[in-house]
Amino acid sequence: MTSTAIGPPVQLAESVASGPLLGRWGTVASPGALISILAHPDRALSLPSLRGESPLRALERVRERAEAERGSSWAQPLATQYARYFQDGDRTVYEGGVFARQERLTRAVLMAAAIGSDEWLAEAADGIVLLCEQSSWCWPAHEESCRSRGTVLPDPAAPCLDLGAGDVAAQLAWADHMLGERLDERFPGLRDRLRAEVRWRVLEPFTRRRDWHWLGLDGRVHNWCPWICGNVLVAALRLAEPGAERALQVALAIEGVDRYLAALPGDGSVDEGYEYWWNGACRALEALDVLEYATSGKLSAVNVPVVRETVRFPYRMHLGGAWYVNFADARALPPAEQPWHVPHRWARRIGDPDGVRHAAAHRAETVAPSAELGRALSELADTTWLEAGPAEPPLVASAWLPGTQVGVARTARGTERGLTLAVKGGHNAENHNHNDVGSVVIAVDGVPAVADAGRPTYTAQTFGPDRYAIWTMQSGWHNVPEVRGTPQGQGASFAAGDVAVVDGPDAFQMRLDLAGAYPVEGLERWWRTARLDREAGSVRIEDSWAFTDAGPPSEVRFLLAGQVRREAPGQVTVRPPGGGRAAVLSWNPERAVGSLAERELDDPTLIAVWGDRLTRLRLELPGTASGSVLVHVEVRP
Repeated sequence: MTSTAIGPPVQLAESVASGPLLGRWGTVASPGALISILAHPDRALSLPSLRGESPLRALERVRERAEAERGSSWAQPLATQYARYFQDGDRTVYEGGVFARQERLTRAVLMAAAIGSDEWLAEAADGIVLLCEQSSWCWPAHEESCRSRGTVLPDPAAPCLDLGAGDVAAQLAWADHMLGERLDERFPGLRDRLRAEVRWRVLEPFTRRRDWHWLGLDGRVHNWCPWICGNVLVAALRLAEPGAERALQVALAIEGVDRYLAALPGDGSVDEGYEYWWNGACRALEALDVLEYATSGKLSAVNVPVVRETVRFPYRMHLGGAWYVNFADARALPPAEQPWHVPHRWARRIGDPDGVRHAAAHRAETVAPSAELGRALSELADTTWLEAGPAEPPLVASAWLPGTQVGVARTARGTERGLTLAVKGGHNAENHNHNDVGSVVIAVDGVPAVADAGRPTYTAQTFGPDRYAIWTMQSGWHNVPEVRGTPQGQGASFAAGDVAVVDGPDAFQMRLDLAGAYPVEGLERWWRTARLDREAGSVRIEDSWAFTDAGPPSEVRFLLAGQVRREAPGQVTVRPPGGGRAAVLSWNPERAVGSLAERELDDPTLIAVWGDRLTRLRLELPGTASGSVLVHVEVRP
């Protein structure tokens, strides 16, 4: 495919605003310097050997899946599936076919590299050609031109660079890296086609356009930036010709990762939630691994403070088992098969034994059949990871992350048993935001009983103008007050105030004023105090308010997961999903009238986490000018 350039390539400004990377590396990361320090494309990416006993054993599940599907028809994404996003909002059917195609190609490449047969090489070549002939690598939810043109199908002449396009470019680069010479022998011309497609669809748009929203040049940086920039980095290192243009592509990718890291708070926390750490901060770590290898260690980020801190974020958010703190769009029970070798390797490098233990505790014996190609190859190249023994997660006693105003504390370090409390301040314009300022999560033996529902299946509505019509995004379905019939407002101005944390050996307490989150006239203060008492093994959630005068009643609401039963006036028990011990919530029924209402779930994403229902506890408060209510939570013996 040929392309027509639109204007000259972008040039980096002489003085780019430096983040934690460029501030440390300086001109060494400039395009001029990169020309001389970047390895040749044949040596720019690591080349793991897949022929040994350990890699073959790690590929056992990949091989089983690959052998089962070889000879069958490849997934074929259809125009009718693409169009559905613009017609009825469904994005999962088309994306499912795209993901199935790419996952099958990854398995074929791994088998062709590990076993070396012509049959697997042909399977990989088929997958590469299918991707090259796919009309667009952009997912329909991200296509920027359809609505303006009044169409429901992408324009191949105007490729859109999104997460999907970046993923394909990097996958093709890794496939070329692993199979290049053999592809030349068996399918001459295929590698030229592959390079032309990546250049036209990804590398040229990346260098010639600086108006991509995900670059964060407007100051709003999120996980797309390191995700796409990391994939472009891989594609440029392997598939671009050595010289000034390749160096510019790499420099721009570095600048993007640097901008993302600069946007993270110093504590390394991620406002999108733990689940999104894997496709934000973890993507940045992977890009830094690639960059360090391609520059023979001249560009290393191992001593960058925010990088070291974000490596700790996953285990700070761990509740127990497969459960995690899940504010924002994250799920409390996220996918377990993640590239755990990445935080394991980085924890080893920064000397963090808790991070090493936490990652090792989640290690699977084999590579996931759905793993991305680059991530699978990185895992297979890490012999220390492949040989890591079993470990117990650290389950830290407490963590306070002021950058996102999230606090987590458990009854005792190193054990799931007992209560774990998580509290969130923040504001209502965070990335993947829910209106949830002041919300809490309370887990019993590592499983949420007072829960955050998370998000339902992605549709066109999820990131559209009607996002907050989705019930899981509204404050009324989070563990926060409803103030005189008014939910929380949406936007950065609706935020927690006067946040104070006390973290000691006997107790963890977080106190914050929620008044700023509610557009209610006459509301002066709404103090929420959440306290975990380790000696008593209990949690106390106290709400106190001050208005200029009396008015309509308010409510405090709690979303309960599992089996819920009213024990007596002022008391309910909650047995979390999976059984186990129950939590007892109690309050003074003379101060607050409680009621329960079940919400049946019909969304597969929510059902996969919570089962068929959640229950909302509503505590009606008097409309007095001032007052308070205390909810006490303990574990049923």
